[in-house]
Amino acid sequence: MTFSLCSVILSCMKNKDARSLSPKGQEAVRGRAVKAVIDGMKHQEAAAVFGVARGTVTKWIKIYRAQGEKGLRAKPQGRPKESRLKGHQAATIVRIITDRFPDQLKLPFALWTRDAVAALIERRYGLRLSVWTVGRYLRRWGFTPQKPMRRAFEQDPAAVKAWLDSQYPGIRALAKKESAEIHWGDEMGLRSDHQVGRTWGRKGQTPVVLGTGKRFRCNVLSTITNRGTLRFQVFHGRFTAPVFIGFLRRLLKASQKKVFLIVDRHPVHRSKKVSEWLAKHEKKIRLFFLPAYSPQLNPDEFLNNDVKANAAGCLRPRDREEMVSNVRTYLRSTQKQPAIVKKFFKAKPVRYAAC
Repeated sequence: MTFSLCSVILSCMKNKDARSLSPKGQEAVRGRAVKAVIDGMKHQEAAAVFGVARGTVTKWIKIYRAQGEKGLRAKPQGRPKESRLKGHQAATIVRIITDRFPDQLKLPFALWTRDAVAALIERRYGLRLSVWTVGRYLRRWGFTPQKPMRRAFEQDPAAVKAWLDSQYPGIRALAKKESAEIHWGDEMGLRSDHQVGRTWGRKGQTPVVLGTGKRFRCNVLSTITNRGTLRFQVFHGRFTAPVFIGFLRRLLKASQKKVFLIVDRHPVHRSKKVSEWLAKHEKKIRLFFLPAYSPQLNPDEFLNNDVKANAAGCLRPRDREEMVSNVRTYLRSTQKQPAIVKKFFKAKPVRYAAC
């Protein structure tokens, strides 16, 4: 017995627990314990000498008889340094997650959760990974958990591409030629029971926010430009052609230049009454339509989200008059801060409209 091995055994007897040793020390203990049993020592005695359980000694003997000394050697500890997924496999998974959603692959998930990615890896490569391992992979690949934007199934990608590549650049060039101002318009409805945001509260005790039990609403028409101009109208009742025409009159009255107004394909925007009115004022205003089911291309949607979050969702109006007052006050404040309006054009989906 060498001096180092003697030190190991003495250490074991003193500490009475081999788990406190280094991997190499544990390897030496396994070897000495097995040799002691082979030389005639009982399992119980070996367990007491080497500071382990009797069942552990029995397990070592079984491993030795099946694999020899190789089975008793120290194994690498901790997480494996190399990924179980090969480089080309990881690249394929990343491409799939980026380009498609689980339901398109007939997986029982709507979003890419860790469970969904684990199911994809197991189906494609036969590897079963824990959600923690998948989470580490996703972070390593540059993914973070995010709230997705909603997009309609009916949207035509070819129409969106045509809008970005040719139609809007053509509108911008024409506006420059005719010294016109490009406005982006939209309408939205606000409800008294709309709620967004979060509030701090004790763990396990959901806070209660007081508000009226009555339901009432108002509507907003607005346009914005990438120069920071904001025009709006708050009104009651339905959004109809006369309401829209009235807003267009006010827009022309407030504008010093010809107006190019870009809106969605709402039936009111394309109604006969609106078309007839536009034909009479074609020298002052023109209407252009976004691709169908493509609200993400409209910067005015970001103004809508801002108003819903800060002028409606975070306040508790007692009646419709108070709601209208809150919304008007907030919009007037925003109207006086062009820098805020310009920021709506910095979001990635609408950055193309910033110039």
